[in-house]
Amino acid sequence: MPVMPLTKSIIIFKDTATEDEIQDLMEQVKEQGGHITNTYDILFKGFAAVLSGAHLNQLQSLARSRDSTIDYIESDGTVTTFTE
Repeated sequence: MPVMPLTKSIIIFKDTATEDEIQDLMEQVKEQGGHITNTYDILFKGFAAVLSGAHLNQLQSLARSRDSTIDYIESDGTVTTFTE
C-alpha cells in the first residue's frame, strides 16, 4: 500500500470561530492521522498541522464553503530575512 505524502499547513479561522469549533477540527485532524504542531490565539485563531494531502484537500473544500469557520489555509514553512 502506498504511503500518502504529508504536508505542513497552517489553518486560519475566521474571527467568529468559537473555541469549540477550533477544537473539533483539531480533533478531526488527529483522528485522520495528522499531528498538531502549534496553536495560535493571539494575533489570529488557528493551528499548524502535519496532515495527509487527502485531508488537506478536504479542509480546503471545507474552507470554500460559505458557512465555514476556516478563513484560509497556508503552507507552513520557514521564513528568513535577508540583510546586507
